[in-house]
Amino acid sequence: MFRNIPTVTKNLLIINVLAYLATLILSPMGISLEQYGGLHFFIASDFNILQFVSYQFLHGSFTHLFFNMFALWMFGCVIENVWGPRKFIFYYITCGIFAGLCQEIVQTIQCYFMVISQYPMSTIGEVYEIAKNSSGILNSWLTIGASGSVYAILLAFGMTFPNERIFIFPLPVPIKAKWFVLIYAAIELFSAISSRGDGVAHMAHLGGMLSGFLLILYWRKHPGSHFNLNSSRQFFDKWGKNNRQQTSTGYSENIGKSSSTTSTADMEYNARQKARQEEIDQILDKIRKSGYDSLTKEEKQRLFEASHQR
Repeated sequence: MFRNIPTVTKNLLIINVLAYLATLILSPMGISLEQYGGLHFFIASDFNILQFVSYQFLHGSFTHLFFNMFALWMFGCVIENVWGPRKFIFYYITCGIFAGLCQEIVQTIQCYFMVISQYPMSTIGEVYEIAKNSSGILNSWLTIGASGSVYAILLAFGMTFPNERIFIFPLPVPIKAKWFVLIYAAIELFSAISSRGDGVAHMAHLGGMLSGFLLILYWRKHPGSHFNLNSSRQFFDKWGKNNRQQTSTGYSENIGKSSSTTSTADMEYNARQKARQEEIDQILDKIRKSGYDSLTKEEKQRLFEASHQR
């Protein structure tokens, strides 16, 4: 079973589990990975820019780790197989970083009102100086966990397979993925508003979903701009065409032959690409209707090979 998990998802699972085990082992020795790798408030003395990435691989409890990794395995496998590893890891890390930025913004607002409540007449500059002088206290404002990235993966699944039916405990019947995502987003929004001080970074979760939504919208509007084999080929074809035009003087006969050969090659290439894309579309339609597990071994292999060509 573990061998069937795609490469990036598998490595993310392994890294998160190893990081949690390292936290348990090092904690009795007085070494806190959370203090070093967790995301601190940017004014705090322990803040480091690399924490925007490292915080995504740390978890505060086994329950926290388990539910994040379960969701990553359940939905990440499908999304990585559809998107390919490079696009998937870019999406995962980027959404995690954006989730951290959202949490920093929320903490900035909290810090401002905390200072203003004690020093009502302070200017923004004075608020910053007062907060900076209290950076030791602000070190306790710590964010850890892969939840921002995982929520972005949930959103990606909902947008990619909106009508796929899935079970949610404790509901007795399956619901469509799009409603599943909307329910989760609504719960997080309600929790962010009503459950202040519960120790959960609800706005980071929403930030991960928001960044995922914006990325997917951008990719849909610009399908050839990122992680697309055709876009790179078009670039080199265009570059080659410009070079041929620049060196046309004195070589018109050879260029005519080369252009004819190139046109034939392009037509053959486009025909092959169209046939491959039609095959992949049929596989994706089957996933939408019957789920990933309904694919044959050959179809799964074809989808896996296509994902590595992106």
